[in-house]
Amino acid sequence: MPTPTTDRELTDPVKPPDPDRRRFFRLFAGDVAMSGATPFCLMGSVRGSVEALGRLRRLNPRVVVPGHGPVAGPEVLDECEAYLRWVQRTAERGRKAGQPPLAAARDADLAGFGRLLDPERLVGNLHRAYAELDGAPPGAPIDIMAGFGEMIEYHGGPLPCHA
Repeated sequence: MPTPTTDRELTDPVKPPDPDRRRFFRLFAGDVAMSGATPFCLMGSVRGSVEALGRLRRLNPRVVVPGHGPVAGPEVLDECEAYLRWVQRTAERGRKAGQPPLAAARDADLAGFGRLLDPERLVGNLHRAYAELDGAPPGAPIDIMAGFGEMIEYHGGPLPCHA
């Protein structure tokens, strides 16, 4: 399975539960899914996270226990994927306009994603998405400190912790 949110996460393929037992099926998604919080892929892969979310969705869970935020239904997988695909489109537009990740983040319209905790993660996600646009494989080393530094700049000061 592709690298999701960090290069240290391991996600083993699993088979969907028997349809007769689906009502009992709980998916423990870890940091691949966030409920009410902005997904974060600076140290992993935007593309890999999208692929992982698709695989998790095919398990047809009834309940999803995310890495952060309240327990949710399977719609949380759709919400995370929608955000990450939006990050990819934002990165493509920013790269085409010659903008660095911080400038692309400042120009981006968070729209429905503005309600998520930790919106400054967009900057880190764009750093990773730009690297992937440049051909970097999932989880390839990038300048993490630059990503965090620009997240702080975007936020306007030290980052809060909502964990």
